[in-house]
Amino acid sequence: MNCLLALLAVAGTVAEVAPAPNRPNILVLLTDDQRWDAMGCAGNPILRTPEMDRLAAEGTRFVNAFVTSSVCAASRASIFTGQYESKHRCNFHTDCLRRAQLEQSYPLLLRKAGYHTGFIGKYGVGDVPRGKPPRDIEGPEVFDRWYGFYGQGVYFPKEHPGKHLNQVMVDQARDFLATAPPGKPWCLSISFKAPHSGDGYVGYHAEPDLKPLYADAVVPYPPTARREFFDALPPFLRKCNARASYWELRFSTPEKYQETMKDYYRLITGVDRAIGQIRGELAARGFADNTLIVFLSDNGDMMGDYQLGGKELLYDASIRVPLVVFDPRAAKSARGQKRTELALNLDVAPTVLDAAGIAAPPAIQGRSLLPLVRGERVGWRTDFFCENHFVLPEQYYPLIEGVRTERWKYVRYPEMTPPYEQLFDLRNDPLEVNDLARNPQFQEVLASLRKRCDQLRAEAGHGS
Repeated sequence: MNCLLALLAVAGTVAEVAPAPNRPNILVLLTDDQRWDAMGCAGNPILRTPEMDRLAAEGTRFVNAFVTSSVCAASRASIFTGQYESKHRCNFHTDCLRRAQLEQSYPLLLRKAGYHTGFIGKYGVGDVPRGKPPRDIEGPEVFDRWYGFYGQGVYFPKEHPGKHLNQVMVDQARDFLATAPPGKPWCLSISFKAPHSGDGYVGYHAEPDLKPLYADAVVPYPPTARREFFDALPPFLRKCNARASYWELRFSTPEKYQETMKDYYRLITGVDRAIGQIRGELAARGFADNTLIVFLSDNGDMMGDYQLGGKELLYDASIRVPLVVFDPRAAKSARGQKRTELALNLDVAPTVLDAAGIAAPPAIQGRSLLPLVRGERVGWRTDFFCENHFVLPEQYYPLIEGVRTERWKYVRYPEMTPPYEQLFDLRNDPLEVNDLARNPQFQEVLASLRKRCDQLRAEAGHGS
């Protein structure tokens, strides 16, 4: 009987739980490959993001926000489920999220509790993996309104001639808001493709009217984008795809670097404009004062750091992301705050459920951010487990796991013989260029973090 009820709930035929009248609407905005420092409010002197900055000024910006797996599919699955990759085991080369997992994700839990739900953009957790059986649940079955697409998508869809994908998604958001059932709370998840590259390893295709933007700017190379820092990497990292494809094609000459960075910035500004348009629609329809907004990215990007590109590594450039939560119900004294606690992509699902008054299921491994958004002082995590298990034959990356604390980062490459370790003192070495793992003075710290990594690894779900 329980299985039957679960299947009927997915189809939307189970009697809904009547939501309390004060439940907010919820808007989850997700960008693709946006680094934590790729916003004006994060200190970027060139990039123009007035809407992201306004959202941060009105809400709470988590200045130490991270993803636990820095690759699109795994991170998006973690956002939906509140689980580590070790637990949900969804990545490009493995299973997509299955029915039982999605039934415990925030979209279906909200839908079962009476929310009208919608999805726009890059789905990312339901693509059929290579050599695997078809997915057992389609994206349109998960949401009341489905505007999503599988795969990477394109910036100029043929079915929308003359329109950039950013603006197509704005139109779809307007349609969702216009057709939302009166008197019923809604949750809309929008997953932008931007600022992910458009064509393989090259090509960031912004809206045509934004092409003149940043034309006269000179984007400085990151301080670690020098040969000496690349040569200091362990040999297997120097051979991984982050160098062979991303760096060589996007950043290896000053001309390539400037072109890539300016187009990357233009795509982010295009997303920023779209956010402003969507918020304008919220205001026009009377939703602005009762809509919780969560904004983040699915991962960062090396963008030339250590003469590498792409993500899939555990350097902060790869795992650190922007994260802003705007709750119109929060006291004015809590608006515009910057919280320094370690916030994770795992925290999105429990935050959304908490806002809706829904108890998070035991399988969720993240925590609700709402107490922090309200300005409360609460006991919080001081470290977290991070991992990458991205495996594709044509894209070599080593398997990685580690632990990041407020001061230290321990990284382990378990497939090496013996396992290769790195240790960085982030307080004194925020650029992560001085590896202390083989320094005799830090062996006690190394041993402690190695043990903590083993503990967090087990808690994350390895071996379960």
